[in-house]
Amino acid sequence: MKIFGYQLPALSSLLLWGLLWEVIGQLELTFFIPPLSEVIETLLEIITTSSFLTALRETAYAFGAGVFFAVAIGVPVGILMGRSRLLDELLLPWVNVFLSAPLTALVPVLMVLFGFGMKSIIITTTLFAIWIIILNSRTGVRQINRSMVEMARSFGAKPFDAFYKVYFWAALPEILGGVRIGIIRAVKGVIIGQLLISIAGFGALFELYSTNFLMAHFWAVLLVLFAMAFTISEFLGYLERRVAYYAANR
Repeated sequence: MKIFGYQLPALSSLLLWGLLWEVIGQLELTFFIPPLSEVIETLLEIITTSSFLTALRETAYAFGAGVFFAVAIGVPVGILMGRSRLLDELLLPWVNVFLSAPLTALVPVLMVLFGFGMKSIIITTTLFAIWIIILNSRTGVRQINRSMVEMARSFGAKPFDAFYKVYFWAALPEILGGVRIGIIRAVKGVIIGQLLISIAGFGALFELYSTNFLMAHFWAVLLVLFAMAFTISEFLGYLERRVAYYAANR
């Protein structure tokens, strides 16, 4: 981040936003935004309570399972779409539709099909994350240097070997980019699922705190969600930079 031509240290933007948050809260411009210091103090109070730990466990489980299925399904499908023109023509329109569509509208359908439990929440989380993962995996494969594919064939590589050792690794930077964005979307998906399908996890806490106007508690839980998503996203960004070698050799 640069201000007036000067390069600021990493995470400085977060510090600036935190300072702005504190100032707005201290000025009491709106009851909806308490001071950041109050939010952090509240977080330290509730983080060891049984209700918070139970909600954290439920949310982390739904989030982790949803992201796992999104990656496990999305990456192979995206790679196959990048390899097969027929499959690409069949699936790409639907992928674009679901990527741009308001997926919240599908929640009632999921409730009818899968009930009001954890299964529906996990499926909702998966649906929010999977489409961008498919698209990025497809893009990564389509940008692979064709000489790498021809060389693998000339050495008699079996289909699975070509899939894993050529397509997967060469497309990995784009795949990780898709997973990064998918994780942000998955956070949105898991909270929507816990609010609309089954009042559970952090969704239950959001419902409780907003109903009782406990805004410091509300923002404390939201801060935990932001921290989770930011940490995972930054870790994947680090992995992207580590595999940049493969991008240069596609």
